[in-house]
Amino acid sequence: MVGFIEGIDRGQSVLFPDCLDEWIEEDSLVRVVDLFVGELDLPRLGFTRSAPARTGRPGYHPAVLLKLFIYGYLNRIPSSRRLERETGRNVEVMWLTGRLVPDHKTIADFRRDSGPAIRKTCAQFVELCRRIGTLKGDCVAIDGSKFKAVNNRDKNFTKGKIASRIAHLEADVERYITEMVRIDRQEEGEARVEKVEHLSRRYGRIRQEIARLKEMDKALADAPDGQISLTDPDARSMATSARHSGMVGYNVQSAVDTETHLIVAHEVTNQGFDREQLSPMATAAKEALARDDLHAVADKGYFSGTEILACHEAGITTTVPRPATSGNAAKGMYVKADFAYDADRDVYVCPAGEDLTYRYITEERGIQIRRYWINECKTCPLRINCTTGTERRISRWEHEHLVDDMFDRLDRDPDYMTLRRCTVEHPFGTIKAWMGSTHFLTRRLKNVRSEMALNVLAYNIKRMVALIGVSGLMRAMQG
Repeated sequence: MVGFIEGIDRGQSVLFPDCLDEWIEEDSLVRVVDLFVGELDLPRLGFTRSAPARTGRPGYHPAVLLKLFIYGYLNRIPSSRRLERETGRNVEVMWLTGRLVPDHKTIADFRRDSGPAIRKTCAQFVELCRRIGTLKGDCVAIDGSKFKAVNNRDKNFTKGKIASRIAHLEADVERYITEMVRIDRQEEGEARVEKVEHLSRRYGRIRQEIARLKEMDKALADAPDGQISLTDPDARSMATSARHSGMVGYNVQSAVDTETHLIVAHEVTNQGFDREQLSPMATAAKEALARDDLHAVADKGYFSGTEILACHEAGITTTVPRPATSGNAAKGMYVKADFAYDADRDVYVCPAGEDLTYRYITEERGIQIRRYWINECKTCPLRINCTTGTERRISRWEHEHLVDDMFDRLDRDPDYMTLRRCTVEHPFGTIKAWMGSTHFLTRRLKNVRSEMALNVLAYNIKRMVALIGVSGLMRAMQG
Protein backbone atom coordinates (compact mmCIF):
# COMPACT_ATOMS: atom_id res chain seq x y z
CA MET A 1 0.00 0.00 0.00
CA VAL A 2 2.45 2.57 -1.25
CA GLY A 3 1.55 6.15 -0.41
CA PHE A 4 -0.42 5.30 2.75
CA ILE A 5 0.51 5.14 6.41
CA GLU A 6 1.61 1.59 7.01
CA GLY A 7 1.23 -0.48 10.16
CA ILE A 8 3.66 -3.07 11.49
CA ASP A 9 3.89 -6.63 10.23
CA ARG A 10 1.61 -8.90 12.28
CA GLY A 11 4.40 -11.44 12.60
CA GLN A 12 6.88 -8.88 13.95
CA SER A 13 7.92 -9.14 17.59
CA VAL A 14 6.83 -6.15 19.67
CA LEU A 15 7.63 -4.84 23.12
CA PHE A 16 4.60 -3.95 25.25
CA PRO A 17 4.81 -1.85 28.42
CA ASP A 18 5.93 -3.74 31.50
CA CYS A 19 2.71 -3.15 33.46
CA LEU A 20 -0.96 -2.44 32.76
CA ASP A 21 -0.82 0.93 34.49
CA GLU A 22 1.37 2.30 31.69
CA TRP A 23 -1.46 1.64 29.24
CA ILE A 24 -3.90 3.91 31.13
CA GLU A 25 -3.58 7.67 30.69
CA GLU A 26 -3.55 9.84 33.80
CA ASP A 27 -6.74 11.65 32.78
CA SER A 28 -8.62 8.49 31.77
CA LEU A 29 -12.18 8.18 33.03
CA VAL A 30 -11.48 4.65 34.24
CA ARG A 31 -9.24 6.12 36.97
CA VAL A 32 -12.24 8.11 38.24
CA VAL A 33 -14.25 4.88 38.52
CA ASP A 34 -11.44 3.13 40.39
CA LEU A 35 -10.93 6.01 42.81
CA PHE A 36 -14.65 6.55 43.44
CA VAL A 37 -15.33 2.91 44.30
CA GLY A 38 -12.13 2.74 46.34
CA GLU A 39 -13.37 5.60 48.55
CA LEU A 40 -16.75 3.96 49.26
CA ASP A 41 -17.62 2.20 52.50
CA LEU A 42 -19.13 -0.85 50.83
CA PRO A 43 -20.36 -2.64 53.99
CA ARG A 44 -22.16 0.53 55.15
CA LEU A 45 -23.83 0.86 51.75
CA GLY A 46 -25.14 -2.68 52.07
CA PHE A 47 -23.01 -4.68 49.63
CA THR A 48 -22.99 -8.31 50.64
CA ARG A 49 -19.84 -10.44 50.85
CA SER A 50 -17.71 -7.36 51.55
CA ALA A 51 -15.84 -9.62 53.97
CA PRO A 52 -14.50 -13.00 52.75
CA ALA A 53 -16.34 -16.14 53.79
CA ARG A 54 -14.57 -18.50 56.21
CA THR A 55 -15.34 -21.58 54.17
CA GLY A 56 -16.21 -22.45 50.60
CA ARG A 57 -14.87 -21.15 47.34
CA PRO A 58 -13.72 -17.50 47.46
CA GLY A 59 -15.99 -15.06 45.65
CA TYR A 60 -15.33 -11.81 43.82
CA HIS A 61 -15.05 -8.69 45.93
CA PRO A 62 -18.11 -6.45 45.36
CA ALA A 63 -15.77 -3.55 44.53
CA VAL A 64 -14.55 -5.40 41.43
CA LEU A 65 -18.06 -6.04 40.12
CA LEU A 66 -19.26 -2.53 41.00
CA LYS A 67 -16.32 -1.02 39.09
CA LEU A 68 -17.13 -3.26 36.16
CA PHE A 69 -20.76 -2.16 36.03
CA ILE A 70 -20.01 1.56 36.41
CA TYR A 71 -17.43 1.30 33.63
CA GLY A 72 -19.95 -0.59 31.49
CA TYR A 73 -22.69 2.01 31.84
CA LEU A 74 -20.21 4.83 31.24
CA ASN A 75 -19.25 3.18 27.96
CA ARG A 76 -22.68 1.94 26.86
CA ILE A 77 -21.92 -1.68 27.73
CA PRO A 78 -24.76 -2.58 30.11
CA SER A 79 -25.07 -6.25 29.13
CA SER A 80 -23.49 -8.80 31.48
CA ARG A 81 -22.45 -10.99 28.51
CA ARG A 82 -20.78 -8.05 26.79
CA LEU A 83 -19.02 -7.10 30.03
CA GLU A 84 -17.73 -10.67 30.31
CA ARG A 85 -16.19 -10.35 26.83
CA GLU A 86 -14.66 -6.97 27.69
CA THR A 87 -12.78 -8.45 30.65
CA GLY A 88 -10.76 -10.58 28.23
CA ARG A 89 -10.00 -8.00 25.54
CA ASN A 90 -10.32 -4.48 26.96
CA VAL A 91 -7.12 -3.15 28.52
CA GLU A 92 -8.99 -0.59 30.65
CA VAL A 93 -11.23 -3.31 32.08
CA MET A 94 -8.20 -5.53 32.71
CA TRP A 95 -6.57 -2.67 34.62
CA LEU A 96 -9.77 -1.94 36.52
CA THR A 97 -10.45 -5.53 37.61
CA GLY A 98 -6.88 -6.77 37.97
CA ARG A 99 -7.39 -9.09 34.97
CA LEU A 100 -10.18 -10.97 36.71
CA VAL A 101 -12.70 -12.59 34.35
CA PRO A 102 -16.04 -13.18 36.11
CA ASP A 103 -18.63 -15.01 34.03
CA HIS A 104 -21.79 -13.27 32.86
CA LYS A 105 -24.03 -14.99 35.40
CA THR A 106 -21.88 -13.75 38.29
CA ILE A 107 -22.01 -10.24 36.83
CA ALA A 108 -25.79 -10.32 36.31
CA ASP A 109 -26.42 -11.80 39.78
CA PHE A 110 -24.46 -8.95 41.36
CA ARG A 111 -26.73 -6.35 39.73
CA ARG A 112 -29.82 -8.31 40.74
CA ASP A 113 -28.79 -8.94 44.35
CA SER A 114 -27.20 -5.55 45.11
CA GLY A 115 -30.04 -3.27 44.08
CA PRO A 116 -30.46 -1.21 47.30
CA ALA A 117 -26.68 -0.83 47.66
CA ILE A 118 -26.31 0.31 44.04
CA ARG A 119 -29.02 2.95 44.56
CA LYS A 120 -27.19 4.16 47.70
CA THR A 121 -23.98 4.35 45.65
CA CYS A 122 -25.74 6.65 43.18
CA ALA A 123 -26.91 8.84 46.07
CA GLN A 124 -23.36 8.78 47.48
CA PHE A 125 -22.02 10.41 44.33
CA VAL A 126 -24.63 13.16 44.63
CA GLU A 127 -23.48 13.66 48.23
CA LEU A 128 -19.89 13.93 46.97
CA CYS A 129 -20.92 16.61 44.46
CA ARG A 130 -22.66 18.55 47.22
CA ARG A 131 -19.76 18.18 49.64
CA ILE A 132 -17.17 19.54 47.20
CA GLY A 133 -19.36 22.55 46.44
CA THR A 134 -20.53 21.76 42.91
CA LEU A 135 -24.16 21.35 43.99
CA LYS A 136 -25.11 24.57 45.75
CA GLY A 137 -28.21 25.78 43.89
CA ASP A 138 -31.66 26.22 45.41
CA CYS A 139 -33.81 25.22 42.44
CA VAL A 140 -34.58 21.86 40.83
CA ALA A 141 -36.65 20.93 37.80
CA ILE A 142 -38.84 17.83 38.11
CA ASP A 143 -40.12 15.71 35.26
CA GLY A 144 -41.01 12.14 34.36
CA SER A 145 -40.33 10.10 31.25
CA LYS A 146 -41.58 6.72 30.05
CA PHE A 147 -39.03 3.97 29.46
CA LYS A 148 -39.84 0.71 27.68
CA ALA A 149 -39.92 -2.52 29.64
CA VAL A 150 -38.98 -5.97 28.37
CA ASN A 151 -42.72 -6.64 28.10
CA ASN A 152 -44.27 -5.71 24.72
CA ARG A 153 -47.82 -4.47 24.15
CA ASP A 154 -49.11 -7.86 22.94
CA LYS A 155 -48.16 -9.39 26.29
CA ASN A 156 -50.02 -6.75 28.28
CA PHE A 157 -53.73 -7.19 28.93
CA THR A 158 -56.54 -4.89 30.05
CA LYS A 159 -60.32 -5.27 29.87
CA GLY A 160 -60.45 -3.04 26.79
CA LYS A 161 -57.61 -4.84 24.99
CA ILE A 162 -59.12 -8.27 25.63
CA ALA A 163 -62.57 -7.17 24.45
CA SER A 164 -61.08 -5.69 21.27
CA ARG A 165 -59.00 -8.80 20.52
CA ILE A 166 -61.94 -11.14 21.11
CA ALA A 167 -64.11 -9.03 18.79
CA HIS A 168 -61.47 -9.24 16.02
CA LEU A 169 -61.04 -13.00 16.51
CA GLU A 170 -64.80 -13.64 16.45
CA ALA A 171 -64.99 -11.70 13.19
CA ASP A 172 -62.27 -14.02 11.83
CA VAL A 173 -64.32 -17.04 12.99
CA GLU A 174 -67.35 -15.82 11.07
CA ARG A 175 -65.20 -15.24 8.01
CA TYR A 176 -63.71 -18.75 8.17
CA ILE A 177 -67.16 -20.35 8.58
CA THR A 178 -68.44 -18.43 5.56
CA GLU A 179 -65.40 -19.50 3.55
CA MET A 180 -65.82 -23.18 4.53
CA VAL A 181 -69.48 -23.10 3.48
CA ARG A 182 -68.52 -21.61 0.13
CA ILE A 183 -65.81 -24.23 -0.45
CA ASP A 184 -68.18 -27.04 0.52
CA ARG A 185 -70.74 -25.77 -1.97
CA GLN A 186 -68.53 -24.87 -4.91
CA GLU A 187 -65.47 -27.15 -4.86
CA GLU A 188 -64.89 -30.92 -5.01
CA GLY A 189 -62.14 -33.51 -4.71
CA GLU A 190 -58.79 -33.34 -2.91
CA ALA A 191 -58.48 -29.53 -3.26
CA ARG A 192 -61.71 -29.11 -1.37
CA VAL A 193 -60.55 -31.45 1.41
CA GLU A 194 -57.18 -29.69 1.79
CA LYS A 195 -58.77 -26.22 1.95
CA VAL A 196 -61.37 -27.33 4.50
CA GLU A 197 -58.70 -28.96 6.68
CA HIS A 198 -56.53 -25.85 6.52
CA LEU A 199 -59.40 -23.58 7.51
CA SER A 200 -60.45 -26.01 10.23
CA ARG A 201 -56.97 -25.88 11.78
CA ARG A 202 -56.98 -22.07 11.74
CA TYR A 203 -60.50 -22.07 13.14
CA GLY A 204 -59.39 -24.34 15.98
CA ARG A 205 -56.39 -22.13 16.82
CA ILE A 206 -58.57 -19.03 16.94
CA ARG A 207 -61.04 -20.78 19.23
CA GLN A 208 -58.16 -21.71 21.55
CA GLU A 209 -56.95 -18.09 21.57
CA ILE A 210 -60.46 -16.84 22.39
CA ALA A 211 -60.66 -19.31 25.29
CA ARG A 212 -57.26 -18.14 26.53
CA LEU A 213 -58.31 -14.51 26.39
CA LYS A 214 -61.50 -15.25 28.31
CA GLU A 215 -59.44 -16.95 31.03
CA MET A 216 -57.17 -13.90 31.11
CA ASP A 217 -60.26 -11.70 31.45
CA LYS A 218 -61.28 -13.64 34.55
CA ALA A 219 -57.77 -13.26 36.00
CA LEU A 220 -57.99 -9.48 35.57
CA ALA A 221 -60.58 -9.39 38.33
CA ASP A 222 -57.79 -10.05 40.85
CA ALA A 223 -55.43 -7.45 39.36
CA PRO A 224 -55.50 -4.30 41.56
CA ASP A 225 -55.06 -1.88 38.65
CA GLY A 226 -56.83 -3.88 35.95
CA GLN A 227 -53.65 -4.87 34.08
CA ILE A 228 -51.67 -8.06 33.60
CA SER A 229 -48.22 -8.18 32.00
CA LEU A 230 -46.87 -11.63 31.20
CA THR A 231 -43.15 -11.06 30.52
CA ASP A 232 -42.54 -8.43 33.21
CA PRO A 233 -45.36 -8.57 35.77
CA ASP A 234 -44.51 -5.12 37.17
CA ALA A 235 -44.55 -3.30 33.82
CA ARG A 236 -47.66 -1.28 33.00
CA SER A 237 -49.26 0.13 29.87
CA MET A 238 -48.78 3.90 29.79
CA ALA A 239 -49.83 6.70 27.51
CA THR A 240 -47.09 8.75 25.88
CA SER A 241 -47.00 12.28 24.52
CA ALA A 242 -47.65 11.11 20.96
CA ARG A 243 -51.35 10.99 20.09
CA HIS A 244 -53.06 7.59 20.16
CA SER A 245 -49.85 5.87 21.25
CA GLY A 246 -48.48 4.22 24.33
CA MET A 247 -45.99 1.69 25.62
CA VAL A 248 -45.59 -0.97 28.27
CA GLY A 249 -42.90 0.27 30.60
CA TYR A 250 -42.01 2.32 33.64
CA ASN A 251 -42.31 5.98 34.59
CA VAL A 252 -38.90 7.36 35.62
CA GLN A 253 -38.99 10.50 37.79
CA SER A 254 -36.02 12.84 38.20
CA ALA A 255 -35.15 16.07 39.98
CA VAL A 256 -32.37 17.96 38.19
CA ASP A 257 -30.35 20.88 39.54
CA THR A 258 -30.99 23.91 37.32
CA GLU A 259 -27.40 25.20 37.58
CA THR A 260 -25.31 22.08 36.99
CA HIS A 261 -27.90 19.79 35.32
CA LEU A 262 -26.92 17.02 37.73
CA ILE A 263 -29.64 14.52 38.67
CA VAL A 264 -29.94 14.97 42.43
CA ALA A 265 -32.81 12.51 42.95
CA HIS A 266 -34.65 9.95 40.88
CA GLU A 267 -37.24 7.20 41.25
CA VAL A 268 -38.80 4.51 39.07
CA THR A 269 -42.55 3.90 39.34
CA ASN A 270 -45.07 1.88 37.37
CA GLN A 271 -47.74 4.57 37.54
CA GLY A 272 -48.48 6.16 34.20
CA PHE A 273 -49.19 9.64 35.63
CA ASP A 274 -47.13 12.26 37.53
CA ARG A 275 -49.62 14.09 39.75
CA GLU A 276 -48.67 12.15 42.92
CA GLN A 277 -44.92 12.52 42.46
CA LEU A 278 -44.34 16.24 43.13
CA SER A 279 -43.82 16.17 46.89
CA PRO A 280 -41.88 12.84 46.99
CA MET A 281 -39.40 14.03 44.35
CA ALA A 282 -39.09 17.55 45.76
CA THR A 283 -38.55 16.21 49.28
CA ALA A 284 -35.93 13.72 48.04
CA ALA A 285 -34.12 16.53 46.22
CA LYS A 286 -34.23 18.74 49.32
CA GLU A 287 -32.69 15.97 51.43
CA ALA A 288 -30.03 15.23 48.80
CA LEU A 289 -29.03 18.89 48.67
CA ALA A 290 -29.21 19.22 52.49
CA ARG A 291 -31.08 22.53 52.22
CA ASP A 292 -33.58 24.19 54.54
CA ASP A 293 -35.53 25.52 51.58
CA LEU A 294 -35.88 24.63 47.91
CA HIS A 295 -37.67 25.80 44.77
CA ALA A 296 -39.14 23.02 42.62
CA VAL A 297 -40.39 23.63 39.06
CA ALA A 298 -42.56 21.09 37.24
CA ASP A 299 -45.02 20.91 34.34
CA LYS A 300 -48.80 20.90 34.59
CA GLY A 301 -48.94 17.10 34.85
CA TYR A 302 -47.78 17.53 38.47
CA PHE A 303 -50.54 19.94 39.45
CA SER A 304 -52.24 18.68 42.61
CA GLY A 305 -53.48 20.76 45.53
CA THR A 306 -52.53 18.15 48.12
CA GLU A 307 -49.03 17.79 46.63
CA ILE A 308 -48.52 21.56 46.60
CA LEU A 309 -49.63 21.71 50.25
CA ALA A 310 -47.26 18.86 51.18
CA CYS A 311 -44.37 20.73 49.55
CA HIS A 312 -45.29 23.93 51.39
CA GLU A 313 -45.32 22.12 54.72
CA ALA A 314 -41.88 20.68 53.90
CA GLY A 315 -40.44 24.15 53.20
CA ILE A 316 -40.45 23.75 49.43
CA THR A 317 -41.67 26.47 47.06
CA THR A 318 -43.35 25.06 43.96
CA THR A 319 -44.06 26.52 40.52
CA VAL A 320 -46.49 24.42 38.50
CA PRO A 321 -48.87 25.75 35.79
CA ARG A 322 -52.57 24.97 36.11
CA PRO A 323 -53.87 22.43 33.60
CA ALA A 324 -56.91 23.32 31.50
CA THR A 325 -59.60 21.13 33.07
CA SER A 326 -62.60 23.02 31.70
CA GLY A 327 -63.78 23.29 28.14
CA ASN A 328 -65.43 26.68 28.71
CA ALA A 329 -62.54 28.66 27.26
CA ALA A 330 -62.81 26.83 23.94
CA LYS A 331 -66.53 27.67 23.90
CA GLY A 332 -65.84 31.36 24.49
CA MET A 333 -67.18 31.24 28.07
CA TYR A 334 -65.67 32.58 31.26
CA VAL A 335 -63.39 30.34 33.30
CA LYS A 336 -62.48 30.53 36.99
CA ALA A 337 -59.45 32.70 36.25
CA ASP A 338 -61.82 35.44 35.04
CA PHE A 339 -63.25 35.72 38.57
CA ALA A 340 -61.00 37.80 40.86
CA TYR A 341 -60.82 36.74 44.51
CA ASP A 342 -60.92 39.52 47.13
CA ALA A 343 -59.27 38.02 50.21
CA ASP A 344 -60.19 40.93 52.50
CA ARG A 345 -63.93 40.55 51.84
CA ASP A 346 -63.84 36.80 51.07
CA VAL A 347 -65.76 37.22 47.80
CA TYR A 348 -65.22 36.52 44.12
CA VAL A 349 -65.80 39.44 41.73
CA CYS A 350 -67.33 38.26 38.45
CA PRO A 351 -66.66 39.84 34.99
CA ALA A 352 -69.85 41.87 35.41
CA GLY A 353 -68.50 43.41 38.64
CA GLU A 354 -70.86 41.57 41.01
CA ASP A 355 -69.75 39.85 44.24
CA LEU A 356 -70.10 36.09 44.59
CA THR A 357 -70.41 35.57 48.35
CA TYR A 358 -69.49 32.61 50.51
CA ARG A 359 -72.39 30.20 51.07
CA TYR A 360 -71.18 26.99 52.73
CA ILE A 361 -68.26 24.59 53.08
CA THR A 362 -68.16 20.92 52.05
CA GLU A 363 -65.66 18.09 52.07
CA GLU A 364 -64.63 16.21 48.92
CA ARG A 365 -62.10 13.33 49.15
CA GLY A 366 -60.82 14.73 52.43
CA ILE A 367 -60.45 18.30 51.10
CA GLN A 368 -62.39 21.29 52.47
CA ILE A 369 -64.11 23.20 49.65
CA ARG A 370 -65.83 26.59 50.03
CA ARG A 371 -68.75 27.48 47.69
CA TYR A 372 -69.51 30.96 46.33
CA TRP A 373 -72.38 32.26 44.18
CA ILE A 374 -74.84 35.11 43.61
CA ASN A 375 -78.58 35.11 42.95
CA GLU A 376 -78.57 37.93 40.35
CA CYS A 377 -77.23 35.78 37.48
CA LYS A 378 -80.69 35.37 35.90
CA THR A 379 -80.83 39.01 34.87
CA CYS A 380 -77.13 39.44 34.01
CA PRO A 381 -76.45 40.41 30.36
CA LEU A 382 -73.21 38.33 30.45
CA ARG A 383 -74.96 35.16 31.58
CA ILE A 384 -74.77 33.52 28.14
CA ASN A 385 -70.97 33.67 28.34
CA CYS A 386 -70.85 32.62 31.98
CA THR A 387 -73.11 29.68 32.80
CA THR A 388 -75.87 27.48 31.44
CA GLY A 389 -77.45 27.08 34.91
CA THR A 390 -79.45 29.41 37.10
CA GLU A 391 -76.31 30.84 38.71
CA ARG A 392 -72.55 30.59 38.33
CA ARG A 393 -70.91 28.83 41.28
CA ILE A 394 -67.23 29.06 42.21
CA SER A 395 -65.40 26.55 44.41
CA ARG A 396 -62.35 27.44 46.49
CA TRP A 397 -59.99 25.06 48.26
CA GLU A 398 -59.16 25.97 51.85
CA HIS A 399 -55.46 26.28 50.91
CA GLU A 400 -55.97 27.86 47.52
CA HIS A 401 -53.92 30.89 48.54
CA LEU A 402 -50.88 28.67 47.96
CA VAL A 403 -52.03 28.08 44.39
CA ASP A 404 -52.71 31.80 43.91
CA ASP A 405 -49.21 32.68 45.11
CA MET A 406 -47.77 30.08 42.74
CA PHE A 407 -49.60 31.54 39.75
CA ASP A 408 -48.48 35.04 40.72
CA ARG A 409 -44.89 33.77 40.69
CA LEU A 410 -45.39 32.25 37.28
CA ASP A 411 -46.94 35.46 35.92
CA ARG A 412 -44.01 37.51 37.20
CA ASP A 413 -41.45 35.14 35.68
CA PRO A 414 -42.87 33.02 32.84
CA ASP A 415 -39.33 31.82 32.00
CA TYR A 416 -39.64 29.22 34.76
CA MET A 417 -41.21 26.79 32.29
CA THR A 418 -38.44 27.38 29.76
CA LEU A 419 -35.90 26.79 32.53
CA ARG A 420 -37.64 23.52 33.43
CA ARG A 421 -37.65 22.27 29.85
CA CYS A 422 -34.01 23.19 29.22
CA THR A 423 -32.92 21.56 32.47
CA VAL A 424 -34.73 18.28 32.92
CA GLU A 425 -35.32 17.06 29.37
CA HIS A 426 -31.61 16.95 28.47
CA PRO A 427 -30.66 14.21 30.99
CA PHE A 428 -33.56 12.00 29.88
CA GLY A 429 -32.62 12.43 26.23
CA THR A 430 -28.99 11.66 26.97
CA ILE A 431 -29.75 8.51 28.96
CA LYS A 432 -32.17 7.21 26.33
CA ALA A 433 -29.54 7.80 23.65
CA TRP A 434 -27.02 5.82 25.70
CA MET A 435 -29.53 3.00 26.07
CA GLY A 436 -30.03 2.98 22.32
CA SER A 437 -33.68 4.02 22.56
CA THR A 438 -34.50 0.47 23.56
CA HIS A 439 -36.00 -1.23 26.60
CA PHE A 440 -34.54 -1.98 30.03
CA LEU A 441 -32.46 -5.15 30.18
CA THR A 442 -33.91 -6.34 33.50
CA ARG A 443 -37.40 -7.32 34.64
CA ARG A 444 -39.39 -6.49 37.79
CA LEU A 445 -39.51 -3.08 39.42
CA LYS A 446 -36.72 -3.67 41.96
CA ASN A 447 -34.27 -4.72 39.24
CA VAL A 448 -35.27 -1.88 36.92
CA ARG A 449 -34.59 0.55 39.76
CA SER A 450 -31.05 -0.82 40.07
CA GLU A 451 -30.51 -0.53 36.33
CA MET A 452 -31.76 3.06 36.29
CA ALA A 453 -29.51 3.95 39.25
CA LEU A 454 -26.48 2.80 37.23
CA ASN A 455 -27.63 4.92 34.28
CA VAL A 456 -28.08 7.97 36.51
CA LEU A 457 -24.70 7.41 38.19
CA ALA A 458 -22.98 7.18 34.81
CA TYR A 459 -24.71 10.36 33.65
CA ASN A 460 -23.71 12.28 36.79
CA ILE A 461 -20.07 11.15 36.54
CA LYS A 462 -19.85 12.31 32.93
CA ARG A 463 -21.59 15.55 33.82
CA MET A 464 -19.10 16.23 36.62
CA VAL A 465 -16.20 15.51 34.26
CA ALA A 466 -17.68 18.04 31.84
CA LEU A 467 -17.93 20.61 34.65
CA ILE A 468 -14.58 20.25 36.44
CA GLY A 469 -12.57 17.73 34.40
CA VAL A 470 -11.14 14.33 35.29
CA SER A 471 -8.22 15.71 37.29
CA GLY A 472 -10.47 18.14 39.18
CA LEU A 473 -12.91 15.37 40.07
CA MET A 474 -10.12 13.08 41.26
CA ARG A 475 -8.61 15.82 43.41
CA ALA A 476 -12.04 16.47 44.92
CA MET A 477 -12.46 12.77 45.75
CA GLN A 478 -9.06 12.62 47.40
CA GLY A 479 -9.50 15.87 49.31
